[in-house]
Amino acid sequence: MIVGYARTSTLDQTAGLEAQERDLTKAGCEKLFVEQVSSVDVTAREKLAEALEFIREGDVIVVTKLDRLARSVAHMLEIQADIEAKGASLRILDMNIDTGTPNGRLMLNVLGSVAQFEREIMLERQREGIAKAKAKGKYKGRAPTAKAKADEVAKLHAEGLGATAIAKQLGIGRASVYRILAE
Repeated sequence: MIVGYARTSTLDQTAGLEAQERDLTKAGCEKLFVEQVSSVDVTAREKLAEALEFIREGDVIVVTKLDRLARSVAHMLEIQADIEAKGASLRILDMNIDTGTPNGRLMLNVLGSVAQFEREIMLERQREGIAKAKAKGKYKGRAPTAKAKADEVAKLHAEGLGATAIAKQLGIGRASVYRILAE
């Protein structure tokens, strides 16, 4: 069976979702899993989980673009491993990649490796830039948000609120509350 997965990040992107559904249907998808949810919150992507659960040996899961499926190279490889474990394959329409073929698997791995390499180079340059800025005294880092709320933490603690409630109310981490109270 050919199974399609379509996703947009927001409810406003109806045209993009309709275009994906049209392209997936044109590609021969017999069943579609469609959702409108950000790729950042992986746990919220219920339809992707349903699609991965639904596929069986010999099935093909189709997406229009790789970024509709995975948020990172590691995530893409994790999804690909899940698909392969079921004996199914992945087809990415805009890249003309089909992991049901040796060439398709090679291309996906090459592209994944290139993307990972680019990410590592970018992070290396970022670290170098931060080091140079620190040496010049121009980089101070992010302003600590929890410490700025130390008076509020102390006040709420004095009122009898617990660390979890304080953290929730002030929008800071519970560990930060404990750290401030310890000081």
